[in-house]
Amino acid sequence: MPHSKGDDIYRANRRRSVALNGHKTSVSLEQDYWECLIMIARARNSTVADLIAAIDAERVNPNLSSALRLLVLREAKAGRLGPGP
Repeated sequence: MPHSKGDDIYRANRRRSVALNGHKTSVSLEQDYWECLIMIARARNSTVADLIAAIDAERVNPNLSSALRLLVLREAKAGRLGPGP
């Protein structure tokens, strides 16, 4: 079924620039995933930039955006994501 642009469930990807080891790159994530990354970083007493750098250093998936989505999925499945920011 078609959705309207205002439906929260269909919030579009947004490209964000991040610096990893002094080199700029970008990730394309839906707002909900970005908000979860903020929650994960706070729970780890970290910044989103440091969290992304850690995932980048450890990832086996060649796509950074996918690796970040998988992190959010793992955290959600483990019950470590509470109410939103």
